[in-house]
Amino acid sequence: MITAGVDAGNKYTRVVILKDGQVLAKGEVVSGFNQQKAADDSFNLALQEAGLSKENVNYVIATGAGKTEVAFSNSNITDLTAATKGAKFICPTARFVVDVGAEESRVAKIDKDGRVVDFAVNEKCAAGAGSFVEAMSRALEIPIEQMGELSLQSTKTVQINAQCAVFAESEVVSLIHANTAKKDIANAVNDAMASRIMSMVRRVGVEKDLVIIGGMANNRGFVKSMEDGLEMKVVLPAEPNFVGALGAAVVAAEKALNV
Repeated sequence: MITAGVDAGNKYTRVVILKDGQVLAKGEVVSGFNQQKAADDSFNLALQEAGLSKENVNYVIATGAGKTEVAFSNSNITDLTAATKGAKFICPTARFVVDVGAEESRVAKIDKDGRVVDFAVNEKCAAGAGSFVEAMSRALEIPIEQMGELSLQSTKTVQINAQCAVFAESEVVSLIHANTAKKDIANAVNDAMASRIMSMVRRVGVEKDLVIIGGMANNRGFVKSMEDGLEMKVVLPAEPNFVGALGAAVVAAEKALNV
């Protein structure tokens, strides 16, 4: 049985192909303005890596902001379902999932069978998503990929108190003008981001094991801030960006059995 999951996100479109419960191939492209083309391109990349054609794939499920634009999918599922299914596939003992993407964040408590018990989604605000850290990295004039490692070098605690990304950027500029070290500002940014996510986690009621997925999971400084704040170790998938697509492929396999 060969299935595929397409995660049509605002920034990237990713595909995972599964064969009999094993990851066979992956594809990733920038979403751009044409979501359908992005879906086609990422799917073709994964097919090429797997040495397959579209006809070899039994079932395709789409998820993400652009899921309805994926014309070749058989059906679609919510981001929350994809996130929890993917996290559970990677970590069978998972009971809590934190998904922090470029434009939105969500947390979910799940039972032993992977069903969602409770969840929370951040309001449509950049301060609760990866775009917040991206904006702060521009203000600091450093690549966003360096924000995590740079913050781990911090030796001084600095506070960013603004709850809005716009005002927080003004705070960052003020810290720069005060000659605050960039590593300390980067750490403050990750702490501020983690604080917003942890408020959602505590509102739902955290349980072990907690899995962090999405692009922010690649930011080690953010992950450390989460672990320090929650006073617990978290589970980090090897490729957290692909967990949504993986979850969609898992659901596709389940549906294919009933077709």
